[in-house]
Amino acid sequence: MNAFLNANLKKKTCSFSLNASLSFTEGISAIFGPSGSGKTTLLNCIAGLVRPDQGEILLNGKILFSSNKKINLPPENRALGYMFQDSLLFPHLNVLENIKYGYKTTPSRFRKIKIPDLIDLLKLDSLLLRNPSSLSGGEKRRVALARALSTSPSMLLLDEPLSSLHSSLRGEIMRYLRTISDDLSIPMIYVSHSMSEVIAMANHVLVLNNGSVVALDEPYKLLGRKDFPSLGYEESLENLFDVTITERRENNGTVMGQIGEVRLALPLFPVEVGQTVSISLKASDIMLASEKPHGISARNVFSARITSLKHLGNRVLVQTCNGHNWLSEITLDAVDDLHLTEGSTVYMVIKTNSLIPLG
Repeated sequence: MNAFLNANLKKKTCSFSLNASLSFTEGISAIFGPSGSGKTTLLNCIAGLVRPDQGEILLNGKILFSSNKKINLPPENRALGYMFQDSLLFPHLNVLENIKYGYKTTPSRFRKIKIPDLIDLLKLDSLLLRNPSSLSGGEKRRVALARALSTSPSMLLLDEPLSSLHSSLRGEIMRYLRTISDDLSIPMIYVSHSMSEVIAMANHVLVLNNGSVVALDEPYKLLGRKDFPSLGYEESLENLFDVTITERRENNGTVMGQIGEVRLALPLFPVEVGQTVSISLKASDIMLASEKPHGISARNVFSARITSLKHLGNRVLVQTCNGHNWLSEITLDAVDDLHLTEGSTVYMVIKTNSLIPLG
């Protein structure tokens, strides 16, 4: 697939020097790294909010910036939508006026996305006359998304779109972003310091550390790097995925969900049959067994094939697949005791209460 965005730039700030080269294809790409690594600075250079000291930025063959050719298009001429970390809605405008702001500033010949379609896509109809100060965090993010999309951008830039959101809203925003990518075919750059989010959302990820590019690859492949724990990896990895609810078992205190060919027992929560919900499952909460266990309380037991074993310090990250990719974290001695190797079959054991609905 041909590159959609190409950049090679340098920018010196008071705290570090950014030196980045990247090539992103269509779909969702991510920029990952610890705080202060240069993620937002790089995004702002692409957006035109920060001028690089030297280099070049091309979007679908169009030069956005070139120090050699002395080209530096202003942000409004770059055909980019930007969803800021803090939403930054106009406080004096209601929701509909915020959404229409970008639409009005876009020349009519470039308007490909209609306001009613955005309202329907992001389920904003009931919010249109409200002021931003009355909105919840998740509602503000949806409005900010709609405003960014109302310009019919060639690419959408997302700066930590899930930060500071309550866990019940994370899944909702993730599903909206995936829908936008699929239905509107708008490429995205997703900035995050969470590798779990990057794995769930992105096809490729650029890793920054101290202003320099460390790697550009598929998210799963990065996890095997020996220096990965030093790149800001402090979180306990999550499996973030969507399930479709198939049954409510009120008497048992569970609901049943389907992901691919796997049927999962989830804790009972307010959800309707047929609804899609996002789920968080910590990699450390998945137990592995070399033989199918019997006589245990865990309701979710299914087989999968090991596709990779990656050492992360004193832990081992086990990637398995049974139509869906799963990540589990186990100890070094567990790998030896169970004789785990790539290609072998294991049984995954998951307690119902380990599956956390995200909305």
